[in-house]
Amino acid sequence: MVGQSLPPTVSQRLLPELCIMLAALCALCSLTLLVVAPSRYGGPVGLGLVATAFIGAALKLEARLGRRRFVLHFATETLRLERLTWAPSATRLETIPFDDVTAVDVFEHPPGRYFIRVTWKAVPKKGRPKEQREERTAVLVDQVRPSEVETMWRVRRMLHNAFGLKASAP
Repeated sequence: MVGQSLPPTVSQRLLPELCIMLAALCALCSLTLLVVAPSRYGGPVGLGLVATAFIGAALKLEARLGRRRFVLHFATETLRLERLTWAPSATRLETIPFDDVTAVDVFEHPPGRYFIRVTWKAVPKKGRPKEQREERTAVLVDQVRPSEVETMWRVRRMLHNAFGLKASAP
């Protein structure tokens, strides 16, 4: 079973790109000012700082998109979590055995949106005993609308049963 977050809206996708284009324009203007008036550094430095601010804003907006995907492998009994990023090489991937999952919960965001969160015991870091495994969480499904609550509860129950957790709530 594969679950994937909805693609962002056009404006959400284009805003980081607009910031990058403005940063490139500021950097180009900064270089032009350095060539035209090499003895004056105020303008180019200011434009360089503005370009840096635009890059930071673009990275922050891109991170806020929060694209993610999860895959349940029933044959190997593992849950694969992927946090998608703008660079394919930066995508974070984590594989969790079903036996390590301790809870699947539903929570409500303040404006009436819901999300499904999974909790598991992470593999201990090198040199630590197996008993000192830290508990980790990840959001599998986010921004569930009130009209989709019934489907969300079915997905939660299916995940709960797939992980072999006891006392599945309705």
